[in-house]
Amino acid sequence: MTAVDEVRRTIERLRREVCDLHAELTRYGLVVWTAGNVSARVPGEDALVIKPSGVAYDALTPAAIVVTDLHGNLLDGDLSPSSDTAAHAYVYRHRPDVNGIVHTHSTYATAWAARGEPIPCTLTMIADEFGGEIPVGPFALIGDDSIGRGIVETLAQSRSDAVLMRNHGVFAVGASAKAAVKAAVMCEDVARTVHISRQIGEPVPIAPEDVDRLYARYKNIYGQQAGERELR
Repeated sequence: MTAVDEVRRTIERLRREVCDLHAELTRYGLVVWTAGNVSARVPGEDALVIKPSGVAYDALTPAAIVVTDLHGNLLDGDLSPSSDTAAHAYVYRHRPDVNGIVHTHSTYATAWAARGEPIPCTLTMIADEFGGEIPVGPFALIGDDSIGRGIVETLAQSRSDAVLMRNHGVFAVGASAKAAVKAAVMCEDVARTVHISRQIGEPVPIAPEDVDRLYARYKNIYGQQAGERELR
């Protein structure tokens, strides 16, 4: 098999994987209509696969998933890439450790983004998954590198794999597209719980040293195999 054939097979695998992961966004109620998207980096290539713009989730197929370069230029596919492609591409260019990105407007997490307020680390699940509060990134308009720049700059100051972009929604990153989807699911879950807790009182923060212990345990000990954390 030639190197070109291997890349082609990898892209087809990623198209299937990313298509299937979009079903997880609807399964967990993280998106409505055609909003939201999942992307994956093509290993060893300056390319990514991503949902096309404006395609309904129940009409999405692997063949509809498009391929772009890391500047958002279409390389393969019959449809226009997501309007968020420039943001995804910027993150991939500046975060070589990131291989998957998810964007949602999930209700509770986006409500925190609308307030421009980080989700405080008041639950062990937040400490485990995000290593501290889930931060807020700056307001940025869609269509260029601004959102991607805000994501990268905000996450550089945090252990979190999710950021609440102000007045917009959630962007989550991961070592794989599946890991990024998991972070988006967990972000919405804790956003809802902390919001509800604030309706009846002030949530109690976890001490920083305990956050560190919880995060280290979850990343290094929890689960069956390091680096392959599944939903609890």
